[in-house]
Amino acid sequence: MKAAVVFDPAKGPVYADFDLPVAQANQQLISVKAAAISHVVKSRASGKHYSFDGVLPFIAGVDGVGVTPEGERVYFVFPPSPWGSMAEVAPVSRSQCLAVPDALDDTTAAAMANPGMSAWAALVNRGGFKAGETVLINGATGSAGQLAVQIARYLGAKKIIATGRNAQALASLAADATVLLTDDEAALSLVLNEHAAKQIDVVIDYLWGNSALSLLKALAKHTPGVTPVRYVQVGSLSGQDILLPSAVLRSSPIQLMGSGIGSLSLPELVGATGEMLNSAVAGKFTIAHQVCPLADVAQAWPLDDSKNRTVFVVA
Repeated sequence: MKAAVVFDPAKGPVYADFDLPVAQANQQLISVKAAAISHVVKSRASGKHYSFDGVLPFIAGVDGVGVTPEGERVYFVFPPSPWGSMAEVAPVSRSQCLAVPDALDDTTAAAMANPGMSAWAALVNRGGFKAGETVLINGATGSAGQLAVQIARYLGAKKIIATGRNAQALASLAADATVLLTDDEAALSLVLNEHAAKQIDVVIDYLWGNSALSLLKALAKHTPGVTPVRYVQVGSLSGQDILLPSAVLRSSPIQLMGSGIGSLSLPELVGATGEMLNSAVAGKFTIAHQVCPLADVAQAWPLDDSKNRTVFVVA
């Protein structure tokens, strides 16, 4: 069969032949219709993600939309190594397949599933978000951040604060307040302190780096002892490490946690995706994406932009 195959993590996937999988116990073979690039997909393809097992060659992609042997249209996730979602056929555990709502087309569902799952799991499963709370989304202009804004609004957020470096993109979000991230640490700290002083209940952080450090310091200074803020770390687009003073965590009731593969079980991740997809119709969630034939994977891969997700369709 044809697939997006990674022979060398330093070079990315190419359109090539790969052995047709055979379904094992409790698996079914999915005829893939659409699969999207995401941060985790790119990280695994480069061999840098912590979940990469080192097996080469392998098929890129962790999730997608396809059709079961019985003709049911499903979203599926995590075909076992060396298989992946960017192929004509993917072997998938039956427990890792979810029916796709009729109102979502294949490419929209594929584009939305991974970042939507990330946002839903961070807000609900890890952050314990409740209607009426204030949410700050650090790095809200990427696809996951944009969906996090929409999901928080749908779930009844009292106030949504969005941060990012692109003023135009921030202005297009349905947020109640925005913070333009700048290199002026003093100016950024002042703005974050003003928001923290008015109470922030949940933070969803896609950036880490300097903005996270400034935000944690502001929260430590202004979070009252009786009302803990749940700080959920999801991505590290601005840096893998920060130098966090221990006093920041000792001096306030900040609950610092992560959300992702490992901090959530596979059933929890699958369940979060199902809840998000079912809510996407009622909530009218949208996501910017572009469609590309899988045969063009080598050319499209380096051009992918997280703000306009690339979805490969399988002919």
